[in-house]
Amino acid sequence: MGKPTGFIEYERLSEAHDPVASRLKHYKEFVHTLNDSDAKTQGARCMDCGVPFCNTGCPVNNIIPDWNDLVYRGNWKQALEVLHSTNNFPDFTGRICPAPCEAACTLGINAAPVGIKSIEHFIIDKGWEMGWVVPLPAKSKTGKKVAIVGSGPAGLAAAQQLVRVGHEVTVFEKNDRIGGLLGYGIPDFKLEKTVIDRRVAQMEAEGVVFKTRVIVGSKDVPAGIINDATEFISAEALQKNFDAVILAAGSEVPRDLPVPGRELKGVHAALEFLIPQNKEVQQGKKNPINVKGKHVIVIGGGDTGSDCVGTSNRHGAASVIQFELLPLPPEQENKALTWPYWPYKLRTSSSHEEGCVRDFAVATKAFIDDGQGKVKALQAVRVEWQGGKMSEVAGSEFELPCDAAFLAMGFTNPVGALLDAFGVAKDARQNAKATTDGEGCYQTNVTKVFAAGDVRRGQSLVVWAIREGRQVAREVDAFLMGATTLPR
Repeated sequence: MGKPTGFIEYERLSEAHDPVASRLKHYKEFVHTLNDSDAKTQGARCMDCGVPFCNTGCPVNNIIPDWNDLVYRGNWKQALEVLHSTNNFPDFTGRICPAPCEAACTLGINAAPVGIKSIEHFIIDKGWEMGWVVPLPAKSKTGKKVAIVGSGPAGLAAAQQLVRVGHEVTVFEKNDRIGGLLGYGIPDFKLEKTVIDRRVAQMEAEGVVFKTRVIVGSKDVPAGIINDATEFISAEALQKNFDAVILAAGSEVPRDLPVPGRELKGVHAALEFLIPQNKEVQQGKKNPINVKGKHVIVIGGGDTGSDCVGTSNRHGAASVIQFELLPLPPEQENKALTWPYWPYKLRTSSSHEEGCVRDFAVATKAFIDDGQGKVKALQAVRVEWQGGKMSEVAGSEFELPCDAAFLAMGFTNPVGALLDAFGVAKDARQNAKATTDGEGCYQTNVTKVFAAGDVRRGQSLVVWAIREGRQVAREVDAFLMGATTLPR
C-alpha cells in the first residue's frame, strides 16, 4: 500500500498527452510519463485493501501494492526489482497494456482506480534513465539448446528466462526485425521501436541469438501475413539440432470479410496497412497504401481498428469512420456486476480522440466497384441483437463513400502450416493444443515441442503473452534439467 489516507487525499492523475494538432504531425510517442513528485502521489493512493485483487487481475500477477508503496517512498530501484520479478518487459505493458489490473483495483469500486499502468510506466522509464536495467547473464551454462519460433512478447519472455538459467537460446523470426506485432503492427506513436531495440540489446548481451528473415517449418504463408524471410529451416532440423523447441509464432491469420467486392483495390487487411507504415517510419520504405485525402472506413472496433484510425489521421484522410458489429456499449460499467473482472463499457482511445466517427451495430454487405476495379463505396445495414443472435433491421440499408477499407476484425488462428510441419495437434479453434496447468503443461503432443502465447491461446494481450512465455520457460527448464528454479 501507499499512504494510509492517500486514496482519500489525492485524486487520480492521468499521464499528460501532447495536443492532437501537434501529435498528428509525427509518429513518435506522445504520452509523457509521470514526474517523480506525481508518481509518489499516485503511489500514495494505493489502499490497504486487505485482498489486492489487482494482483490477480494482472495476468503476470504483478506485486502491485508493493511497488506502489516503494514508489510512494521514493525507493525507485527497489520498485524496479519488484516489478521485474514478475514482468520481463514492463516497458511494453506500461505503454500498450489495457490494464486489467486497474479494472480489478479495490479503490475502483466507488472511485477512480489507482493509476497502476502510469506508475509501472514511470518505474521502468526511471530504471532505464538511471542505468539500472542491465544484462543478467547466467553464471554457468547447461549445455542445453532451445529454439524459439517467433519473437513476439511470448517468445522474448521465454528466451530471456531460459538464457538466464544457462541454456543456449536461439530465436527465429520470419520478418526483418524482432518483436512480432510489437515491432510490426503496433504503430510507433503507441510504442516506439527503440523501446524494443534496447531490450533486444540486453538479451543479446545475456546470450540470446536472434535470427531474422528465417521462416520455420513451411514456406506456405496465407494472404495478409507479412513475410520477409530469405531463409528456410525445416521442423525436422530444429528438432534434431535443439533439445527443446518453443512455438511462439502468434495468431496471425486475419479474419476475412467474404462479401461482394472484397477483391477490389483499396480493401485491405489491417496489417497490410499498419506494417508497411512501421517500415516507412523505421526504415524510410514508402508505405504503398496512402490514404491522404481519402474516405476511410475501418471495419472492427478493437485495438487494431483504433491503430488504423490513428494512422489514417496521420496520413491526412478526408474522413475516418469505424464500424463495430456489436451494439454501443454503456459509457459506465455496472461495477456491482462486473468488478473485479474486465468490464463491458465504451472505450475511447487516443486515436478516436484525434478524429473518428464511430458507428455500432453495423454489418458490411458489399464494396462497390468504381468501374476500374477500385472501391468507391461501401454498402452496410443496421443490425440488432436479441438473445445473442444478430438480425438485420429491415429497411436500414445505407451506402457511404469509401476510397479505402481496412478489415480489423481480429485474427482467427496461427498459421496452420507451421503446426502441421511439426505434427502438432490443434484444438477446436485451430490453435496449438497444450494445457497450462499440471504435469506436462505447455507441451504439445510432439516430444520436446512446446507452445505458448497466441499460437496456443488465440489472439490476446501482450501481458498474457508475457505470462505464457515465462511459464513455458519454467516447463522447458524442468523438462531439460529435471527441476527448475524459474518462477511460475
